[in-house]
Amino acid sequence: MLVLALDTATPTLVAGLARWTPDGGAEVLAERAVPSGTKHAELLTPAIQGAVADAGLALGDVEAVVTGLGPGPFTGLRVGVVTAAAIADARGLPVVGVCSLDAIGSGARTVVTDARRKEVYWAAYDDAGRRVEGPGVVRPEEFGRGGPFVGDPAFAERLGGVVTPAEVTTAGLLRAATAQLADPVGAPLVPLYLRRPDAVPPTSVKAVTR
Repeated sequence: MLVLALDTATPTLVAGLARWTPDGGAEVLAERAVPSGTKHAELLTPAIQGAVADAGLALGDVEAVVTGLGPGPFTGLRVGVVTAAAIADARGLPVVGVCSLDAIGSGARTVVTDARRKEVYWAAYDDAGRRVEGPGVVRPEEFGRGGPFVGDPAFAERLGGVVTPAEVTTAGLLRAATAQLADPVGAPLVPLYLRRPDAVPPTSVKAVTR
């Protein structure tokens, strides 16, 4: 099965193509990892097109879509989820969502990524790579758990330990999606925001005077 994998939960967006087999094997054919900051909307489609071209294939060859559901910033995360849903809906393909933190690193680890507001998103995994705690959001100084940490090394000092650099990968997304790809049930994609968006409707209406 040819799978398109997307993630926009972190400052580096990922778009990749891979051959997936029911035994959980995945051969990554092409991947674009693009430092995107807050420009996910402008950069995701070119990244998808680039990955497809790098693989020597066409978007019409894709048979399933996997997308990271976060946690991540509201706007950037929504770009990836909506794009994945639109591609799948337009072509009648199965689409599955996974926790983006599950696609970072492998084995026993605590994954940390930038949540802004001086906080980190985190999740902890056992030796088999299964998530045992999280996802959550916390100030690094208040985290109170040891590593090994993987993810964003900018938080090493505040966590009080070494953070091995690691990012979301196409292989990681497919690994996290193995069970769902084997039996896609068409569940809705529900982003893991964990916090309310920065922009919220006003609670009162200010009178306008002339």
